[in-house]
Amino acid sequence: MARGAKGSSKGSFGIDAALKELRAFGLKFPGAHTKSPWPGHLDLAVKDKTFAYLSLEGQPLGISCKLPRSAEAALMLPFARPTGYGLGKSGWVSAEIPLGDAPPVALFKEWLEESYRAQAPKKLVAELDGGGGKAWTGKTPVKQKATRTSRPRRS
Repeated sequence: MARGAKGSSKGSFGIDAALKELRAFGLKFPGAHTKSPWPGHLDLAVKDKTFAYLSLEGQPLGISCKLPRSAEAALMLPFARPTGYGLGKSGWVSAEIPLGDAPPVALFKEWLEESYRAQAPKKLVAELDGGGGKAWTGKTPVKQKATRTSRPRRS
């Protein structure tokens, strides 16, 4: 099917539109930018830390995101698998949607936000949440050591 031809369920037109929509959605997050570390990808990053690996237009839709909260559920989907190169052990999930299949754009937007929150600095996540209060970053909280508090001295 020629690029730009009127939609049909076959070809890359629907996939291309979905990729553009997902990339535009991800770029709305504070500090987000594109990153192309190798051919065949135009990924999303924050502070040069990738939060989504995305395929290019004209190819099957490929997406990989870090999903610390929803990886287990995501991996139950027929099109999802742990991301290769050992990233799956850290909660990264990959999905590939063949040309001609309708991609679950709303689900992938949720993945993008969860992955952004897991990879972005806390300050940018707080900005995403409106600037105030404690924001969920997607990272497991680290137990802080108890510190000694100073007591007023008795006279």
